[in-house]
Amino acid sequence: MQRVRVQNFTVSEDGYGAGEGQSLERPFGHVDPGDLVGWAFETASFPARTQPGGSRGLDDRFTRDFANGIGAEIMGRNKFGPQRGPWTDHEWLGWWGDTPPFHTPVFVLTHHLRPSFTLGDTTFHFIDTGSADALERAKQAADGLDVRIGGGATTIRSFLEADLIDDLHIAVAPITIGAGSRLWHDPDELDDRFHHEVIPSPSGVTHHVYWRRDR
Repeated sequence: MQRVRVQNFTVSEDGYGAGEGQSLERPFGHVDPGDLVGWAFETASFPARTQPGGSRGLDDRFTRDFANGIGAEIMGRNKFGPQRGPWTDHEWLGWWGDTPPFHTPVFVLTHHLRPSFTLGDTTFHFIDTGSADALERAKQAADGLDVRIGGGATTIRSFLEADLIDDLHIAVAPITIGAGSRLWHDPDELDDRFHHEVIPSPSGVTHHVYWRRDR
């Protein structure tokens, strides 16, 4: 059965997935990306690693599992790039470079449509629809594999509020951000609907794994 998953999404101890003031140069706003998601950067399986080495163990296991069984991703426009309002530059193709790490169809939620395009084996589609309709499109494109809700925090919250997510893996980094895009106030907020296991890592992050109680 196809499942809808959040995987390797990282928040601060106070629940923020990104800070304020997002820009082209600062995708995470006022937060240093290394402070928030450095646990993944340091693993041997991080897709953008250019040097040999990297950590093994728990963090690497989660990083290595990022693409396992995924057939499509849904992301919010703020994960694709910092532009707001109507698109003014169709030549700019997102933060992900010539070979994005998704390797699947990606559906970008936006009120301002633009033509689809392909980079490597990733095709970006821009859709103006609600969570349920976006999920149906992604499931069809995933061809029986799972759909990943990639973020940011606002997009994940919208799918949680619509009760459309089956599994979540959230890493909590040992920093506080104070303002920005917030996923939750407390990781126990989801315990009424999800089983919840907490797994500390030697790197300092804490992995929270959730799966639906009724599915």
